[in-house]
Amino acid sequence: MYNRNEQKNAMRKERQCFFCMNNIPDIDYKDTNLLRRFLSSFAKIVPRKRSKVCVWHQRKLDNAIKRARIMALVPFIQR
Repeated sequence: MYNRNEQKNAMRKERQCFFCMNNIPDIDYKDTNLLRRFLSSFAKIVPRKRSKVCVWHQRKLDNAIKRARIMALVPFIQR
């Protein structure tokens, strides 16, 4: 029937990037509602595995969050 690799590939779920699915070309650091979605409860940047964002958008997201933190739009730490 199937060998092990084919079974793993069949069971593997296809990931979809939030930004690719919604056709969002660039991530604006001023859009704090969008950025807060990708921050944990302690205001840490959520990793790719948990946020399900592609590599390219994760890099853009990291830069946008860091810029928003410097501009004091998003907190560095949550108390």
